[in-house]
Amino acid sequence: MSQANNKNTAMGTKGGRFSRRQFIGAAVGAVAVWGGYSVLFGGQFRADKADRNVDVLLIGGGIMSATLGVYLAELEPSWKFEVFERLDKVAEESSNGWNNAGTGHSALCELNYTPMDDKGKVQIAKAVEINENFQISRQFWSHQVRKGVLGNPREFINSTPHMNLVFGAENREFIRKRVEALKASPLFAGMEMSTDPAKIKEWIPIMMEGRKADEVVTATRSPLGTDVNLGAITRQFYKHLNERAGVKVTTGHEVRSITRNADGSWRVSAFDIKDKSRIQTVDARHIFIGAGGAALPLLQLSGIPEAKQYGGFPVGGEFLVTENPEIASRHLAKVYGLADTGSPPMSVPHLDTRVLDGKTVLLFGPFATWSSKYLKNGSYFDMVKATTPSNVIPQLQVGMHEFALVKYLAQQLELSKEEKMAALRRYMPEAKDQDWRLWQAGQRVQIIKNVPGQGGVLKLGTEVVVSEDRSVSALLGASPGGSTSPAIMLSLLEKVFPDRMKTAAWQSKIREIVPTYGKKLNENPQLLAAEWAATAEALQLAIAAPDLAGFTPTGAPAEQPGVVKKVPDIALQSQGST
Repeated sequence: MSQANNKNTAMGTKGGRFSRRQFIGAAVGAVAVWGGYSVLFGGQFRADKADRNVDVLLIGGGIMSATLGVYLAELEPSWKFEVFERLDKVAEESSNGWNNAGTGHSALCELNYTPMDDKGKVQIAKAVEINENFQISRQFWSHQVRKGVLGNPREFINSTPHMNLVFGAENREFIRKRVEALKASPLFAGMEMSTDPAKIKEWIPIMMEGRKADEVVTATRSPLGTDVNLGAITRQFYKHLNERAGVKVTTGHEVRSITRNADGSWRVSAFDIKDKSRIQTVDARHIFIGAGGAALPLLQLSGIPEAKQYGGFPVGGEFLVTENPEIASRHLAKVYGLADTGSPPMSVPHLDTRVLDGKTVLLFGPFATWSSKYLKNGSYFDMVKATTPSNVIPQLQVGMHEFALVKYLAQQLELSKEEKMAALRRYMPEAKDQDWRLWQAGQRVQIIKNVPGQGGVLKLGTEVVVSEDRSVSALLGASPGGSTSPAIMLSLLEKVFPDRMKTAAWQSKIREIVPTYGKKLNENPQLLAAEWAATAEALQLAIAAPDLAGFTPTGAPAEQPGVVKKVPDIALQSQGST
């Protein structure tokens, strides 16, 4: 399949000589540093008493904690909440609009969600799942607009067609099969495919100008795509929560102690970043850790057994950015390509329209970067501090098993701006150096799980971790992340509060917030059409949804799926999780 054999795209990897021997040497050195750090700085502080008691403590000021807080504020308005965020403002890490690509992930253009199996069939199950989850996001945000929690939708969501652009005959065949397979689902209705350069130029003129007339190009376009500013949503959610009685949002404080009380509650202390002598301590019945890359070490701090099976692999991303209005105004789409030959799908290039702070800009990338930090504003000791006796071996195992990924990252670090511009010109031939600058996006921690019988396994997507007594929960991982946060937090509520989720009061309120909760829109075109219409009106989406009247699936009939070849994919293309 073309995703693993694409000779025509270029994100620019060098043929460096990074070897397994170098990796092993670096890993041994890291373990030695970890041992020394643990001896010098092991243990944690415990306050003699708490300053106050809360029902729920949310650690991390990103989109995940904000979404959960808004849910719980409606479900249990009498509960007391507190939020601890280490930076001076909320939404300054991965949720910040400049630190992610802003794709409203609904699998309309993300080709890694529709892999081809060994029978030559495109599998769409994951794409359907992701799309269903994004429909929950549309409903959740629409409800908050109607309630006045969210303001002008133009500030956080905008209609932006989602597209693909690929090169060569082999990739054209893959796209044809993909489009045909997606016709089985109403969620992907309205998707167009074109092999006509003139038509494609109508859709994305700046990506076709300067291209050779005989080049084989193929494009798809869905009108249902969106650009989402997670930072704007997060800030408005916290503004709403901070105005409620019984809710306190504390910024500039880093959680450094999580210990158990005799009654089963948790004592959590957060230290003022600017004055370490100032400490705020709360006793909480429930803790949610939604701190992006920092979620793993915080989960470890709690000491729950469930944390021992996880390790982390930090990775960053860099984009080329243009704010030139003459360029940005001529491109309205998020256009995803295919990975370069021999590169993992994390290298999937895309040229994105973004609306940030009321201004339209374009991003191209991502180019992989690496740092031992777990947060963009973190510490170079983050990875060392999160390495424990229970996860050091699984992490080394992943480094060996996924060596192609390690090597790819090492090669990416060598790329110059000129080489990155050359990658951009593969998609935008007339791009000029002076119009583009490099921007370091957010930092992610991809999860490594110690799986019995397999050892360390690199996990894709996000993973909800819940303690046995359900008093501690955390969200680990990345893609699809923030754009499907309402669905992810619904899943967390089901795991943490299963008894309450069964009550009539919670069921009624959940269905008020997400009217189609518990239903599969993929199996109900009429309900889907009604949901599209209602949310498009509330969110003021400019591009109308396709008409589903009389929709009938036209894709190939279902059959036993084949085997999908495993690829080293850490889904960097999302660049947005917390």
